[in-house]
Amino acid sequence: MLYRVDCMAIHLRKRHRLRRKEIKAISESFNSILSEPCFSTEDTIDKAELEKFHVLLVDGEILGMIIDDVPFLTVKGLLKFRPSKRYVTIDMGAVQFIYNGADVMAPGIVDADPEISSGDVVWVRDERNKQPLAVGKALMSGTEMKEAQSGKAVKALHHVGDDIWNYEP
Repeated sequence: MLYRVDCMAIHLRKRHRLRRKEIKAISESFNSILSEPCFSTEDTIDKAELEKFHVLLVDGEILGMIIDDVPFLTVKGLLKFRPSKRYVTIDMGAVQFIYNGADVMAPGIVDADPEISSGDVVWVRDERNKQPLAVGKALMSGTEMKEAQSGKAVKALHHVGDDIWNYEP
């Protein structure tokens, strides 16, 4: 399936409906990672492949993704479910760069969940509104992020305004 969105195209491959057993396992993973129930076995969820990772479509909307076998919410999923774990808070001066898909640099970080370990999938939010802006992979722990004065802290994987954000069935 090829979808056109504002001159951008997303090619979803191998799209298929998940069984209740699969949905339950993914939901339990979300609950253990984010301490928030996200999906129930009553939801109709499809899984599809993108170039970088798999995505989870709930009622045609991409609300989740699977990165290195770890399920996580997309920015739209974060807006819907509002988790309180795995966050990285950036100052308002860094917001414009994150909107453009930049990686998160340590000097722009004002707070981070201390439970974050290097390699974890995390979400990035702004300091004023606490709104999700991006999803990425932590390159250092949460405590290191808050203390570091230089270096890259989070590798961006998905952000507001990218193809996944703009996807419409």
